[in-house]
Amino acid sequence: MALIPSQVLRVAILLSYFSILCHYKALDMPAHQTYGGSWKFLTFIDLVIQAVFFGLCVLIDVSSLLTKGGDSREQERQLRKLIGLRDWMMAVLAFPVGAFVVFTFWSLYLYDRDLVYPRLLDNFIPQWLNHGMHTTVLPFIIIEMRTTHHRYPSRLWGLAAVWCFGIGYILWTCWVNQVTGVWVYPVLERITPLARVIFFSAMTVVISVFYVLGEILNSYIWDQPHTGTPHTHTHTHTHTHTAVVVFGHFNVAKFYIINTGKHC
Repeated sequence: MALIPSQVLRVAILLSYFSILCHYKALDMPAHQTYGGSWKFLTFIDLVIQAVFFGLCVLIDVSSLLTKGGDSREQERQLRKLIGLRDWMMAVLAFPVGAFVVFTFWSLYLYDRDLVYPRLLDNFIPQWLNHGMHTTVLPFIIIEMRTTHHRYPSRLWGLAAVWCFGIGYILWTCWVNQVTGVWVYPVLERITPLARVIFFSAMTVVISVFYVLGEILNSYIWDQPHTGTPHTHTHTHTHTHTAVVVFGHFNVAKFYIINTGKHC
Protein backbone atom coordinates (compact mmCIF):
# COMPACT_ATOMS: atom_id res chain seq x y z
CA MET A 1 0.00 0.00 0.00
CA ALA A 2 2.88 2.32 0.70
CA LEU A 3 3.85 2.38 -2.97
CA ILE A 4 0.34 2.71 -4.45
CA PRO A 5 -1.48 6.07 -4.53
CA SER A 6 -4.97 5.97 -3.04
CA GLN A 7 -6.48 7.08 -6.36
CA VAL A 8 -5.07 4.00 -8.09
CA LEU A 9 -6.39 1.76 -5.32
CA ARG A 10 -9.89 3.20 -5.72
CA VAL A 11 -9.87 2.63 -9.48
CA ALA A 12 -8.70 -0.97 -8.97
CA ILE A 13 -11.38 -1.65 -6.36
CA LEU A 14 -14.06 -0.09 -8.56
CA LEU A 15 -13.03 -2.27 -11.51
CA SER A 16 -13.09 -5.36 -9.30
CA TYR A 17 -16.68 -4.57 -8.27
CA PHE A 18 -17.69 -4.12 -11.90
CA SER A 19 -16.18 -7.53 -12.66
CA ILE A 20 -17.96 -9.18 -9.72
CA LEU A 21 -21.32 -7.63 -10.64
CA CYS A 22 -20.99 -8.63 -14.30
CA HIS A 23 -20.11 -12.22 -13.44
CA TYR A 24 -22.87 -12.43 -10.85
CA LYS A 25 -25.53 -11.10 -13.23
CA ALA A 26 -24.35 -13.55 -15.88
CA LEU A 27 -25.07 -16.54 -13.61
CA ASP A 28 -27.96 -18.69 -14.79
CA MET A 29 -29.56 -19.14 -11.38
CA PRO A 30 -33.27 -19.95 -10.92
CA ALA A 31 -33.53 -17.40 -8.09
CA HIS A 32 -32.63 -14.62 -10.52
CA GLN A 33 -35.66 -15.44 -12.65
CA THR A 34 -38.23 -15.16 -9.86
CA TYR A 35 -39.92 -12.09 -8.38
CA GLY A 36 -37.41 -9.45 -7.29
CA GLY A 37 -34.53 -11.03 -9.21
CA SER A 38 -31.07 -10.30 -7.76
CA TRP A 39 -32.47 -7.39 -5.76
CA LYS A 40 -33.96 -9.84 -3.25
CA PHE A 41 -30.52 -10.51 -1.84
CA LEU A 42 -28.72 -8.14 0.51
CA THR A 43 -25.40 -9.33 -0.92
CA PHE A 44 -26.28 -7.98 -4.35
CA ILE A 45 -27.62 -4.73 -2.91
CA ASP A 46 -24.38 -4.32 -0.98
CA LEU A 47 -22.31 -4.91 -4.12
CA VAL A 48 -24.23 -2.13 -5.86
CA ILE A 49 -23.72 0.15 -2.85
CA GLN A 50 -19.96 -0.52 -2.84
CA ALA A 51 -19.68 0.01 -6.61
CA VAL A 52 -21.58 3.31 -6.43
CA PHE A 53 -19.53 4.43 -3.44
CA PHE A 54 -16.16 3.72 -5.06
CA GLY A 55 -17.43 5.20 -8.32
CA LEU A 56 -18.16 8.39 -6.38
CA CYS A 57 -14.68 8.26 -4.84
CA VAL A 58 -13.09 7.99 -8.29
CA LEU A 59 -15.29 10.83 -9.57
CA ILE A 60 -14.07 13.03 -6.71
CA ASP A 61 -10.44 12.15 -7.47
CA VAL A 62 -10.89 13.07 -11.13
CA SER A 63 -12.75 16.27 -10.26
CA SER A 64 -10.02 17.24 -7.81
CA LEU A 65 -7.37 16.88 -10.51
CA LEU A 66 -9.41 18.90 -13.00
CA THR A 67 -10.12 21.74 -10.56
CA LYS A 68 -6.65 21.79 -9.01
CA GLY A 69 -5.19 25.27 -9.20
CA GLY A 70 -8.49 26.77 -10.34
CA ASP A 71 -10.23 29.65 -8.58
CA SER A 72 -13.84 28.78 -9.43
CA ARG A 73 -15.90 28.92 -6.25
CA GLU A 74 -18.78 27.12 -7.97
CA GLN A 75 -16.54 24.18 -8.80
CA GLU A 76 -15.26 24.09 -5.22
CA ARG A 77 -18.83 24.18 -3.93
CA GLN A 78 -19.90 21.29 -6.16
CA LEU A 79 -16.81 19.33 -5.14
CA ARG A 80 -17.63 19.83 -1.45
CA LYS A 81 -21.13 18.50 -2.11
CA LEU A 82 -19.67 15.37 -3.69
CA ILE A 83 -17.33 14.92 -0.74
CA GLY A 84 -20.23 15.31 1.67
CA LEU A 85 -22.21 12.65 -0.22
CA ARG A 86 -19.18 10.35 -0.23
CA ASP A 87 -18.72 10.72 3.52
CA TRP A 88 -22.43 10.09 4.14
CA MET A 89 -22.36 6.94 2.02
CA MET A 90 -19.31 5.66 3.86
CA ALA A 91 -20.92 6.29 7.24
CA VAL A 92 -24.43 4.91 6.78
CA LEU A 93 -24.17 2.47 3.86
CA ALA A 94 -20.74 1.35 2.65
CA PHE A 95 -19.16 0.43 5.99
CA PRO A 96 -22.09 -0.79 8.13
CA VAL A 97 -23.85 -2.72 5.33
CA GLY A 98 -20.58 -4.15 4.00
CA ALA A 99 -19.40 -5.25 7.45
CA PHE A 100 -22.87 -6.63 8.24
CA VAL A 101 -22.93 -8.76 5.08
CA VAL A 102 -19.47 -10.20 5.74
CA PHE A 103 -20.16 -10.87 9.45
CA THR A 104 -23.64 -12.41 9.14
CA PHE A 105 -22.82 -14.48 6.05
CA TRP A 106 -19.73 -16.14 7.47
CA SER A 107 -21.23 -16.54 10.93
CA LEU A 108 -24.21 -18.43 9.53
CA TYR A 109 -22.03 -20.23 6.99
CA LEU A 110 -19.71 -21.60 9.67
CA TYR A 111 -22.65 -22.58 11.89
CA ASP A 112 -24.68 -24.25 9.15
CA ARG A 113 -24.05 -23.19 5.57
CA ASP A 114 -27.44 -24.47 4.43
CA LEU A 115 -29.07 -21.68 6.44
CA VAL A 116 -27.68 -19.03 4.11
CA TYR A 117 -25.70 -20.65 1.25
CA PRO A 118 -26.98 -24.11 0.31
CA ARG A 119 -24.48 -26.48 -1.30
CA LEU A 120 -26.52 -26.36 -4.49
CA LEU A 121 -25.12 -22.86 -5.08
CA ASP A 122 -21.62 -24.32 -5.51
CA ASN A 123 -22.83 -25.51 -8.93
CA PHE A 124 -23.51 -21.91 -9.97
CA ILE A 125 -21.13 -19.67 -8.01
CA PRO A 126 -17.34 -20.29 -8.14
CA GLN A 127 -15.36 -19.87 -4.95
CA TRP A 128 -13.55 -16.73 -6.13
CA LEU A 129 -16.89 -15.04 -6.82
CA ASN A 130 -18.26 -16.10 -3.45
CA HIS A 131 -15.28 -14.46 -1.72
CA GLY A 132 -15.61 -11.41 -3.95
CA MET A 133 -19.20 -10.98 -2.73
CA HIS A 134 -18.77 -11.97 0.91
CA THR A 135 -15.12 -11.50 1.94
CA THR A 136 -13.18 -8.79 0.13
CA VAL A 137 -15.89 -6.18 0.77
CA LEU A 138 -14.63 -5.51 4.29
CA PRO A 139 -10.88 -5.12 3.55
CA PHE A 140 -11.71 -2.89 0.57
CA ILE A 141 -13.78 -0.51 2.67
CA ILE A 142 -11.17 -0.50 5.45
CA ILE A 143 -8.50 0.42 2.87
CA GLU A 144 -10.65 3.39 1.85
CA MET A 145 -11.14 4.43 5.46
CA ARG A 146 -7.40 4.06 6.11
CA THR A 147 -6.37 6.29 3.21
CA THR A 148 -9.01 9.04 3.39
CA HIS A 149 -10.58 10.84 6.32
CA HIS A 150 -14.39 10.74 6.22
CA ARG A 151 -16.61 13.10 8.17
CA TYR A 152 -19.39 11.28 10.01
CA PRO A 153 -22.82 12.82 10.72
CA SER A 154 -24.13 13.08 14.26
CA ARG A 155 -24.64 9.63 15.74
CA LEU A 156 -28.42 10.05 16.08
CA TRP A 157 -28.90 11.00 12.42
CA GLY A 158 -26.46 8.35 11.28
CA LEU A 159 -28.20 5.59 13.21
CA ALA A 160 -31.59 6.83 11.99
CA ALA A 161 -30.40 6.45 8.39
CA VAL A 162 -29.05 2.95 9.10
CA TRP A 163 -32.35 1.95 10.76
CA CYS A 164 -34.30 3.22 7.75
CA PHE A 165 -32.17 1.09 5.45
CA GLY A 166 -32.45 -1.99 7.69
CA ILE A 167 -36.20 -1.71 8.21
CA GLY A 168 -36.68 -1.01 4.52
CA TYR A 169 -34.86 -4.22 3.58
CA ILE A 170 -36.83 -6.22 6.16
CA LEU A 171 -40.12 -4.92 4.73
CA TRP A 172 -38.91 -5.73 1.21
CA THR A 173 -38.04 -9.29 2.31
CA CYS A 174 -41.49 -9.72 3.88
CA TRP A 175 -43.15 -8.40 0.72
CA VAL A 176 -41.23 -10.89 -1.46
CA ASN A 177 -42.46 -13.65 0.83
CA GLN A 178 -46.01 -12.31 0.60
CA VAL A 179 -45.89 -12.41 -3.20
CA THR A 180 -44.00 -15.66 -3.75
CA GLY A 181 -44.67 -17.61 -0.55
CA VAL A 182 -40.94 -18.22 -0.20
CA TRP A 183 -38.44 -16.53 2.12
CA VAL A 184 -35.30 -15.15 0.52
CA TYR A 185 -32.99 -16.99 2.93
CA PRO A 186 -33.42 -20.62 4.07
CA VAL A 187 -32.85 -19.64 7.72
CA LEU A 188 -36.16 -17.73 7.67
CA GLU A 189 -38.00 -20.83 6.47
CA ARG A 190 -36.83 -22.89 9.44
CA ILE A 191 -37.88 -20.63 12.30
CA THR A 192 -41.24 -19.62 13.76
CA PRO A 193 -42.89 -16.22 13.14
CA LEU A 194 -41.91 -15.05 16.63
CA ALA A 195 -38.34 -16.18 16.04
CA ARG A 196 -38.32 -14.20 12.79
CA VAL A 197 -39.30 -11.04 14.64
CA ILE A 198 -36.48 -11.65 17.13
CA PHE A 199 -34.08 -12.43 14.27
CA PHE A 200 -34.94 -9.25 12.39
CA SER A 201 -34.63 -7.19 15.58
CA ALA A 202 -31.25 -8.72 16.37
CA MET A 203 -30.00 -8.01 12.84
CA THR A 204 -31.09 -4.37 13.18
CA VAL A 205 -29.09 -4.13 16.40
CA VAL A 206 -26.06 -5.74 14.74
CA ILE A 207 -26.00 -3.32 11.80
CA SER A 208 -26.36 -0.43 14.28
CA VAL A 209 -23.34 -1.74 16.17
CA PHE A 210 -21.36 -1.80 12.92
CA TYR A 211 -22.29 1.83 12.29
CA VAL A 212 -20.89 2.82 15.70
CA LEU A 213 -17.79 0.67 15.15
CA GLY A 214 -17.19 2.39 11.83
CA GLU A 215 -17.49 5.79 13.48
CA ILE A 216 -15.06 4.79 16.24
CA LEU A 217 -12.60 3.23 13.78
CA ASN A 218 -12.63 6.31 11.57
CA SER A 219 -11.94 8.55 14.57
CA TYR A 220 -9.22 6.24 15.87
CA ILE A 221 -7.42 6.06 12.52
CA TRP A 222 -7.38 9.81 12.07
CA ASP A 223 -6.80 10.65 15.75
CA GLN A 224 -9.83 12.94 15.86
CA PRO A 225 -12.37 11.91 18.54
CA HIS A 226 -15.92 12.20 17.19
CA THR A 227 -17.92 15.01 18.78
CA GLY A 228 -21.19 14.54 16.93
CA THR A 229 -20.88 17.91 15.18
CA PRO A 230 -19.51 18.72 11.73
CA HIS A 231 -15.90 19.82 11.50
CA THR A 232 -13.89 21.11 8.61
CA HIS A 233 -11.16 19.20 6.89
CA THR A 234 -9.00 20.49 4.09
CA HIS A 235 -8.94 18.69 0.75
CA THR A 236 -8.91 15.13 2.08
CA HIS A 237 -9.79 14.03 -1.43
CA THR A 238 -6.40 15.09 -2.77
CA HIS A 239 -4.28 12.90 -0.52
CA THR A 240 -1.89 10.81 -2.49
CA HIS A 241 0.42 9.93 0.39
CA THR A 242 -0.27 6.90 2.45
CA ALA A 243 -1.89 7.20 5.84
CA VAL A 244 1.27 5.89 7.45
CA VAL A 245 3.31 8.81 6.16
CA VAL A 246 0.61 11.31 7.12
CA PHE A 247 0.39 9.90 10.63
CA GLY A 248 4.16 10.06 11.05
CA HIS A 249 4.41 13.73 10.12
CA PHE A 250 1.28 14.63 12.06
CA ASN A 251 2.47 13.05 15.29
CA VAL A 252 5.94 14.60 15.00
CA ALA A 253 4.42 18.04 14.40
CA LYS A 254 2.00 17.65 17.28
CA PHE A 255 4.80 16.58 19.62
CA TYR A 256 6.89 19.58 18.57
CA ILE A 257 4.05 22.06 19.12
CA ILE A 258 3.13 20.65 22.53
CA ASN A 259 6.69 20.70 23.81
CA THR A 260 7.89 23.97 22.30
CA GLY A 261 4.71 26.00 21.95
CA LYS A 262 5.81 26.91 18.41
CA HIS A 263 4.25 26.10 15.06
CA CYS A 264 6.32 24.18 12.53
